Amino acid sequence: MTECQDPTHALVRKLETRDRLTAEEREALKALMEPVKVVHAGQMLVHPGDRPTSSTLLIGGFCARFNLLNDGSRSFTQISVAGDFIDLHSLLMAQMDHGIVALTGCSISKSPHDRLRAITNQHPHLARMLWLDTAIDAAIHRQWLHRMGTQDAVGRLAHLICETEARLAAVGLAGPDGFDFPLTQIDLADCLGMSAVHVNRTLMTLRRARLVEWHGGRVRIVDHRQLFALAEFDPVYLRLERSPV
Repeated sequence: MTECQDPTHALVRKLETRDRLTAEEREALKALMEPVKVVHAGQMLVHPGDRPTSSTLLIGGFCARFNLLNDGSRSFTQISVAGDFIDLHSLLMAQMDHGIVALTGCSISKSPHDRLRAITNQHPHLARMLWLDTAIDAAIHRQWLHRMGTQDAVGRLAHLICETEARLAAVGLAGPDGFDFPLTQIDLADCLGMSAVHVNRTLMTLRRARLVEWHGGRVRIVDHRQLFALAEFDPVYLRLERSPV
């Protein structure tokens, strides 16, 4: 199996930013996964109320967790990127209290819950690594909630850009030339708690300040120092430094 055929490549790369995995642990992760599937933008991967029997690893593309009100109003509570188990918590939660939708075309691979339960018994260090990943999910949620209530629109968009670049860089999908982030302005509005028109105006503010370039779904941060300051971005919650788990 080559690197590009390995569905766990991005996951392993992300986990190893935090702690070293043994060869046995890397092989155990591969053994979890079922064949890769491709899904289209807009496809529901999890419906609210579902009782999944497997957890889904995102190999490529972007998807989002969402909640709905009775009138159909939707908000995104987190964006998932390559290397993320989008519903690892379903192993313990049983019934889902939110949905997950593909924002772009995505490649995914599922891991049956019985395999995940077995790996937590056989590989306790790997179990702690996956536990840490769900803890970081919660940290991302806290950041989004905090900023929704305290930061202005420019700061919230700046923070989303900084966070996305950091998460993609951890799996080798962002660098000096930028990163792909082909979300629509409606998607961004659902992330940021504003209208699509307000998103457009806010993005223009960042462009005019020459802090970011955003063309055709490709984003490049022009001035990291100033954008980080504007966003008040501190990546400590993403745990991107290696420390034993």
